[in-house]
Amino acid sequence: MTRQFAALITTCTLLAMPAPIHAQATAAGGDVRPEILRQLDGAWTMTGDVRGKPVTYRMVARPALHGTFTELRMQDVQVPAQYEAAVFVGYDAASKTIIAHWMDSFGAKYSVPHGSGDITGNVVTFTIPYPSGPFRNTWRFDPASATWQFALEAAQPDGSWKHFASYALRRD
Repeated sequence: MTRQFAALITTCTLLAMPAPIHAQATAAGGDVRPEILRQLDGAWTMTGDVRGKPVTYRMVARPALHGTFTELRMQDVQVPAQYEAAVFVGYDAASKTIIAHWMDSFGAKYSVPHGSGDITGNVVTFTIPYPSGPFRNTWRFDPASATWQFALEAAQPDGSWKHFASYALRRD
């Protein structure tokens, strides 16, 4: 009986304690993402190229994990699809840093490490430091047309950046 009573008192005490500040901000359903990341929410068609080859993807973006991340789900329109990705992009207000986790159909090996970057005006930039060389993502939002341009570049041995892929995003 004594152990059960002690466990009950401990549980009641823990439940009565205030939640950490970050839990309080998101538990109420608040969306803590910067406005520019909210502009990605919705269904999109992405047209562009990967290494010069034309591609078209469907993308859906939404708030995730209590509004602390934007989740992007991308899939090419081929049947069956040849490429699929899930990307989680969050913002750490304390350090003013974008944190990005890119997972795709190339497998788990290529889902690490995470990327980091920043927001400058209507531009989100992050670099993923892959072992084979960094990839830089630059996402530009045009408020007048409510469209996005995504550019992906691969670092070269000489320190320059080379085009890898680019996409124009239009709302469905």
